[in-house]
Amino acid sequence: MVSQAVANGSAATAEQEPAVTPESVVESVRALRALIPNYVQLPIPTARTLQSVAALNPDFTQAAINAVSASETVQATVGQTAEELQAAVDATARWTMVRDELKATLDGVTSAVLTMKHSLGQSVLLTYTVSKKLVKVPQHANLLPHVALMRKTNRLGRNRKVQPPAPEPSPAPHV
Repeated sequence: MVSQAVANGSAATAEQEPAVTPESVVESVRALRALIPNYVQLPIPTARTLQSVAALNPDFTQAAINAVSASETVQATVGQTAEELQAAVDATARWTMVRDELKATLDGVTSAVLTMKHSLGQSVLLTYTVSKKLVKVPQHANLLPHVALMRKTNRLGRNRKVQPPAPEPSPAPHV
């Protein structure tokens, strides 16, 4: 009786909560982007040029912060206090956690999409198998064009045409 009440309570809750749709998740992700400071899509060459300076050894970074703290001349040249630089280190570490969590989320979504595609693929292949058998019976002749199109577009189980290897260039004569 208790399990039935829990099941009924869960069903009632599920009916009240709106279903999550891919479109609503995309909208939420886009809204989230607007909240991230310095959010930008960098071209690969630009990202590569930033990588070496962005990947400095943490001990080196801390020693530089200590140098800013020890010298007003260094602080004036850098234009930031040791506290500001330390806050940037802390903020970077916290945003790194966000990045890692988003990567894990992307991996999970990738797996979910793969699982959905696999399930769909199994249903489609079963449809093809059943339809191929049914078209042999005259009362299911209406399936013939569908089976023909499925047969024509099915890539599963077909070998790709092997392209002959390109002829090797003849060696240049030595003079």
